[in-house]
Amino acid sequence: MSDSEKPGRYPRSANSLIASLVVTLLVVAAFVVFRAVTRDNQEIEPEAVDYLETVEQIQGSGARVAYPRELPEGWKATSVAFTPGERGAFGLSMLTDDGTFVGLRQEDEGVDDLLETYVDEETVEGETVDIDSQIARTWESYSDEGGDRAYATELGEDTLLVFGSADEDDLRLLIESLTTEPVS
Repeated sequence: MSDSEKPGRYPRSANSLIASLVVTLLVVAAFVVFRAVTRDNQEIEPEAVDYLETVEQIQGSGARVAYPRELPEGWKATSVAFTPGERGAFGLSMLTDDGTFVGLRQEDEGVDDLLETYVDEETVEGETVDIDSQIARTWESYSDEGGDRAYATELGEDTLLVFGSADEDDLRLLIESLTTEPVS
């Protein structure tokens, strides 16, 4: 084979390999920066749900659930859930006016099980507190290391749990608004 028939070769060296890697990394970095600058990061705001309509239907089936007659100004209900049956369950998720979470859960489970499911596996029991509520006057308080709080009481055979990352005043405000009266 003559020199003219040999395939072309280019000089290979460690420096040229490093230069190629650097160029590749610069191209990838430029793409990432471009996407970060041009991407439109929209905040997704949860839609409000009409929880009173659901409560009215639940009450129409004969079940008794605790719910807030109305939400404080600026709050919104983001989800409502109901599981019918002998061991039924009711849940309501809300956001306060400053965007912190408050949840309400009513079901035929022990308080420890509800705390483990909805708050934390390692909640700490606090004081028994008196709160001016139509549901119950006495509530057990709980907290976790992450700053979540919860209040629990009995409603018939059910445990009622009010919990969330909202501050203590917001949780108490919700508890004070709870009722089991028919939706009007």
